[in-house]
Amino acid sequence: MEQKVKASPRIAPLPAEHTPELKDAFEAMKKNLGFVPNSMLILQRKPRIARALAQLTASIWEPDGEVDRGFKRLVAHVASRTAGRRYCMAHTAGGALHFGVEEQKLAAVWDFRTSPLFSEAERVALDFTIAAASVPNGVTDEMFAGLRKHWSETQIVEIIAVISTFGFLNRWNDTMGTPLEEEPLTVGEKFLAPRGWSAGKHAQSR
Repeated sequence: MEQKVKASPRIAPLPAEHTPELKDAFEAMKKNLGFVPNSMLILQRKPRIARALAQLTASIWEPDGEVDRGFKRLVAHVASRTAGRRYCMAHTAGGALHFGVEEQKLAAVWDFRTSPLFSEAERVALDFTIAAASVPNGVTDEMFAGLRKHWSETQIVEIIAVISTFGFLNRWNDTMGTPLEEEPLTVGEKFLAPRGWSAGKHAQSR
């Protein structure tokens, strides 16, 4: 059994009120997630970067996008799992539920190639996600052509934007040892732990 360890972030999150100029961005995050992520509370030491990231993430989750927001969270989850980043795996699992993905589908995401809960278009996109999130990048011309059979160019741009944004977030949170907030930690323990996930350095004492 893996021993639980108390999180010790390399740079501690600051209180949300520390940077008044980010109040609107933080309020928007609270509205969408129910909390301000500790990743942003660390990053606010550089307000311009924090605001830019808030705008980027808001744009990839926009309700008017052509790709379903719940499915984009699954894309982000698979990208984070491919990179082995536990903080973002828990966040994206919780986000998928928040944006309407059913619990059974979230639980089956790592069987997406065979699960009847996933369409052929979704399977192709998630296979593409694994290749795009790998280092070195594993996307081939043939894979891209396969993606085009199911998704428009605008939808492809949305999908790749999600994968690329989580390239930043995965490295940021793994490097910082960002402590997980209560809600995604609970989601991770319920849905991800049976597949071997643990909070590891992102755990918090309760």
